[in-house]
Amino acid sequence: MEDIKLLKGNEVLAIAAIRCGADGYFGYPITPQSEVMETLMDERPWLTTGMVVLQAESETSSINMIYGGAAAGKRVMTSSSSPGLSLMCEGLSYLAGAELPCLVVNVARGGPGLGSIQASQADYFQLVKGGGHGDYKLIVLAPNSVQEMNDFVGLGFDLAFKYRIPAVILTDGIIGQMMEKVTLSPERPRRTEEELAKECGDWATTGRKASRGKANLANSLFLDSVDLEQHNLHLQKKYREIEKNEVLCEQIQVEDAEYIMVAYGTSSRICMKVVEDMRKEGHKVGLIRPITLFPFPTEIIAKAAEHSKVILSVEMSAGQMVEDVRLAVGCACKCRVEHFGRFGGVVHSPAEVYEALKALM
Repeated sequence: MEDIKLLKGNEVLAIAAIRCGADGYFGYPITPQSEVMETLMDERPWLTTGMVVLQAESETSSINMIYGGAAAGKRVMTSSSSPGLSLMCEGLSYLAGAELPCLVVNVARGGPGLGSIQASQADYFQLVKGGGHGDYKLIVLAPNSVQEMNDFVGLGFDLAFKYRIPAVILTDGIIGQMMEKVTLSPERPRRTEEELAKECGDWATTGRKASRGKANLANSLFLDSVDLEQHNLHLQKKYREIEKNEVLCEQIQVEDAEYIMVAYGTSSRICMKVVEDMRKEGHKVGLIRPITLFPFPTEIIAKAAEHSKVILSVEMSAGQMVEDVRLAVGCACKCRVEHFGRFGGVVHSPAEVYEALKALM
């Protein structure tokens, strides 16, 4: 029997983590995502599943606790909002460099600086392009519903461990705070020590010797530049494999569309209404919704551009994802790429997007 609840997006993140067999959550409260930790405290999973829930003294501390748990092969996660993620960027680079799997949630708000507590999509560069130092990537999932907030917790953990890479759920304050009906994920038990050793024994720092007779080490330090280059080549090869195999994207009435919007998260929900309204008027309008921001649906957008006159990137930002859309379309294609956005925490209405697209026709 399905387990159906009416929940906030933030609340379901916490419940999904418990049901997915997470071993630990380490975080710090910040609006608009504080309900994640509050819900975990209310649920008290340490009494039922043994999951550790700990409020760190800062975001910097929480991401380093994540490093420790991930190094031991545990399913660990944290959540924060935009300024908090800025403080975690060094830790994310270390996690990526050491190839440690974990799940990070960013319920984004307006910036720069402390900005506002209203929803924004201005953290695209920070997470998709890498806010920390070095040549690294993160798997970035962009839900547009409370149901997907639930679903992407399990998906994020699965992808993180499949590729030994940090996975991020990039959402915003609207989806984090709104309530919708959600079918909860099936319960997964936490792994036993034997199961953990079988899954992660060749790299996790569990105190045991690896099969090759050498102790496992979680490390991203290479004093020889040639060794570091080889490590980077290994990482880049992994990122290309992710780009080949893990692209997720929703296409809505794109097949015959002459005018296409590209949007993710809350913006995509708004654009769905615009597609519906403009189709009723006879306009051939479609929507491409990237679900993975990395890997980005480059080939899907490039193919759609071949029969489209205009592609409009709709974002709650001054224009960040639009750069990847332009790269996907390329300079040889006759399709124009334009941007429409509101920023600072202001959310565009369907009417505003409608008028922006109509003006390009």
